[in-house]
Amino acid sequence: MGPEGESYNINADLVAGRVAAALNAEKLILLTDINGVKDTSGTLLESLSVAQLHRLIDEEAITGGMIPKVICCADALKDGVKKAHIIDGRVPHAVLLEIFTDVGIGTEITK
Repeated sequence: MGPEGESYNINADLVAGRVAAALNAEKLILLTDINGVKDTSGTLLESLSVAQLHRLIDEEAITGGMIPKVICCADALKDGVKKAHIIDGRVPHAVLLEIFTDVGIGTEITK
């Protein structure tokens, strides 16, 4: 809240990324309602780098509400988080699948 009692609309992904960076977290996991980041043909990308992420934004493969998600992941990685993941929270046990399987689900973003 502001000094006059007004409320601020703060993006939850931005907050999560900043908290993960402040904690020097190993992983930042964002749950969403799609299966991850897709390329221009709509194919799910299992892994991508920050450089690839920016290229996908320029190519308009990443648009709308996904942009703040991927930008917060890139910022968190820049600020010390080791890996970031965008996964589909509609999948039962999504976080467990991401953490405890070799394949994981969704998209992993790395430096």
